[in-house]
Amino acid sequence: MPITLVAAKKATKVSPATATFRVLPRMTKHEIKEYLTKIYDLPVKKVNTINYAGKRKRVMGRRKIIHYKYRDFKKAIVTFDSSLKDVGRGAAVDQPSSESSSSEVRQE
Repeated sequence: MPITLVAAKKATKVSPATATFRVLPRMTKHEIKEYLTKIYDLPVKKVNTINYAGKRKRVMGRRKIIHYKYRDFKKAIVTFDSSLKDVGRGAAVDQPSSESSSSEVRQE
């Protein structure tokens, strides 16, 4: 799960196009910008990040109480350049296909 699209907003006259992604907690702003720019050729202007701690849950059984916690995650709010008008509403960002590397089979 390197990057998952959560929400997207189109550009208006007042504000540029933005998208919200859910990323790994160890990814930095520079890595997110580089990932979107190099792999998907998106004109990224600015990246803001928010760290979230996973929720802690408690399940009460008959004999014991079980504690568990959801994973921590990070949200990245990406502002695109004014050249990008539409980011596509609700569509997931597809991973690049690795057919070229898997299709190279050595024939002897």
